[in-house]
Amino acid sequence: MSDEMTDAQKEAFVAKLRREVGSTGTPTTARDPVNQPMIRHWCDAMEDANPLYTDPDAASTGPHKEITAPPAMLNAWTMIGLVPRVNDPKDPASGVYAMLDEAGYVGVVATNSEHVYHRYLKLGDHLTGVVKLVDVSDEKQTALGIGHFVTTETEYHDQHGNHVGSMFFRILKFRPGTGRTAGSGDGDSSAERPPRPRPSRNQDTDFFWQGSRAGELRIQKCLNCGYLQHPPGTRCPACGSTDMGYITASGKGTLYSYVVAHHPRVPSFDYPLNIGLVELEEGVRLVTNITDCDPDQLKVGMPLQAWHMQTHEDVSLPVFRPARIPRNPTTLTFDEVSVGDELPLCPIPLTPTLIVSTAIASRDYQDVHHDRDMAIKKGSEDIFMNILTSSGLSARYISDWAGPDAVFKNLKIRLGAPNYPYDCMTMSGSVTAKREADGEAIAEISFRGQNSRGPHVSGTIDLALPRQ
Repeated sequence: MSDEMTDAQKEAFVAKLRREVGSTGTPTTARDPVNQPMIRHWCDAMEDANPLYTDPDAASTGPHKEITAPPAMLNAWTMIGLVPRVNDPKDPASGVYAMLDEAGYVGVVATNSEHVYHRYLKLGDHLTGVVKLVDVSDEKQTALGIGHFVTTETEYHDQHGNHVGSMFFRILKFRPGTGRTAGSGDGDSSAERPPRPRPSRNQDTDFFWQGSRAGELRIQKCLNCGYLQHPPGTRCPACGSTDMGYITASGKGTLYSYVVAHHPRVPSFDYPLNIGLVELEEGVRLVTNITDCDPDQLKVGMPLQAWHMQTHEDVSLPVFRPARIPRNPTTLTFDEVSVGDELPLCPIPLTPTLIVSTAIASRDYQDVHHDRDMAIKKGSEDIFMNILTSSGLSARYISDWAGPDAVFKNLKIRLGAPNYPYDCMTMSGSVTAKREADGEAIAEISFRGQNSRGPHVSGTIDLALPRQ
């Protein structure tokens, strides 16, 4: 095992791993050509509604004049899938992975991916990928565990031998149980802290709390005059009637005002604590928490959406997070964007369904993305999002903002904190550069996706935008 090796043994082991650096494996041809069902499966799982990927009529007037695959799918086409294949004995990366497994580095997580797109893939394209081993790092101590980073480069060609794209890919092979916090004995501090105080509840407010448990935001309504009020009361302040009912609000609202609490700190809350006065589209205002965004991202007037936070076995609280902005049906021109422009926030609730379905849509059947028992065995807390999904959701976020005709030239991402189920990742971004390149008008977009643990994904995308 690695921790039993002498320095000389470690150097010899790394030298053995690096013998194949620069070597390439046997070309791997995708099992199927680029096809509409697989594209649709990807778009459904990623919630990517760009019509150029699925609507022939819309695609015929777009920049490619026909259906194309989402560019972030580049490496999905040659993924092995669920059916096992015989490993290529000439594949240098597979040989390195096998040696690392044998030495106890059985944990695996992707850390970096860089795509370069020479052209979009069209229906019928049949890809072949050739993998080259680029680098194997010295042993590193990481938060996940002691391990080695392995970097590969894959060149993709179509059935005519044309170079359509390339990918740099880096993974960490680590030994479970050797992370920086392993064996600390501190346990999960979040499990030890007291729950939030239970809300005050009586017969006049019971309908509101029952609604929140059912995932509804109920607002009291006077059945005599129709007046809406919150908090609930015993009578209508407009007409004095005691005949009260309720409506189910849409949950859509805007931030009317806010304050960020820092002190005094109560152990059951996370700080800094965003407290907002939210104006619902029904006209009622309520005080609540604004989650899934940093205090410096709060802006008066920003659109919000309600969700229901379970604080006790029998209690859920209606709180708000930034609302996902609708997809831009038109495309921004180069002159319409400026360096420094901020993209709207976009929350992505991390459900088990999202994590599993997107992994399958990308043909990534690594067990850590769908099998909780195996994920824990390999050193993870739970199943976690795969890097192809992180790429796909990042591309969807930028495409929704820029519009359907924006053309991706590349996609570079770096992963940080894992995306585990029952969290939320909020995307943010800004325009960081504009330039002319090879006759195209290019805007560089920097972006980040952050969950409750910190940044999950960060990166840049170069977009070719129409000039007018």
